Amino acid sequence: MDIRKIKKLIELLEESGIAEIEIKEGEEAVRISRMPVGGAFVQPQQAWFGPAQPPPMPLAPAPAASGSAAAGESAAKPKPNEHVITAPMVGTFYASASPGAKAFVEIGDEVKVGQVLCIIEAMKMMNQIEADRAGRITSIMARNGDPVEFGQPLFVVE
Repeated sequence: MDIRKIKKLIELLEESGIAEIEIKEGEEAVRISRMPVGGAFVQPQQAWFGPAQPPPMPLAPAPAASGSAAAGESAAKPKPNEHVITAPMVGTFYASASPGAKAFVEIGDEVKVGQVLCIIEAMKMMNQIEADRAGRITSIMARNGDPVEFGQPLFVVE
């Protein structure tokens, strides 16, 4: 992998406030993380990472003022019959294929295995995220245009 690409990834990581990113190109892979993999956590010095980043957004649903159907939902632990679909990568969450288009899924929709639920844009690539389990969408935990991190809960399927 080209060193210029790696430097650009580091810059993007610093600017975005994302904790970790992993990129694979063919057989090559690079993982850049702000935290050490093992051992104790060491607070980074301010000068090394640039200006302080704002704290990450909580995983709670949108506030009621947004008019979102998910506003009344809580981000509590899933029930035994619920399955949480998480972000498989770092990127930007999009609920529809284009601005102004109908969302792929809404709360209450029945989904099938392989059905597209959303798009995550990562490195200018649009990645369709598909349902890995059939069921009914009971919660959408990300808002259109929000940045998402690897493993962040996106949907709850019952």
